[in-house]
Amino acid sequence: MLQIFTKKSFLKDLLEGFVDIHNHILPGIDDGAKTIKESLLLIKGLKELGVRQFIPTPHVMQDFYPNTDESIGDAYQLLLENIPKAVQAAITINPAAEYMLDNNFEKLLDDGHLFTLKGNYLLIEMSYFQPPINLEILIFKIKTKGYKPVLAHPERYAFYHNNLEYYHKLKALGCFFQLNLLSVSNHYGQGVETTANYLIDKNLIDFVGTDVHNLSHIEKLSNIVLNKKLAEKMSHVISNTNTTFSVI
Repeated sequence: MLQIFTKKSFLKDLLEGFVDIHNHILPGIDDGAKTIKESLLLIKGLKELGVRQFIPTPHVMQDFYPNTDESIGDAYQLLLENIPKAVQAAITINPAAEYMLDNNFEKLLDDGHLFTLKGNYLLIEMSYFQPPINLEILIFKIKTKGYKPVLAHPERYAFYHNNLEYYHKLKALGCFFQLNLLSVSNHYGQGVETTANYLIDKNLIDFVGTDVHNLSHIEKLSNIVLNKKLAEKMSHVISNTNTTFSVI
């Protein structure tokens, strides 16, 4: 009996040379790496997946992680001082931030000096419970200040899962979308995975990132298997991410 074997397509096979624009590898300033040791383990794990350029994005969240230029800069310097020279020679690390659209965000926006991903791309996020009542105004204001808003993990906002058309409206307003790589698995739940597949299928996703907080995330990323159609779509978005944010 003839058997036809189909080679599995692993997500990690698409990540060689990847520019990870969303991760939490800076030590001790948010819910990501707590220590230098954890930071180094995350970098090692991501490097083994193929990541060569890192853009750490610690949360800037008034009530929980009120990070500033100083706190992000200090954590970055501490990390650089502890990375083995051989590792540091093989990668790049350029810090940015992930800004919660909370009550303090407009003040930060008005003050300027925001940590962008590269150029004027600004990574933003919302509460998982409800969007800001002035979301569309905020997106407009971000753009008028000269930034390009990149909404982190749009697939994870459950309040839009039954209102998929609103994603199209946000795109029309000029908002870029960054998908979490773990969202193409059931890591965050079926609703997130279904929405992620919808956004990818409709070509609404511009960029991807790992959003890695801990080693279990890396282990799960290494085991994700993609079907042929999804692999082709993801390959395109990964390539666009690399092209847009590479610094080498």
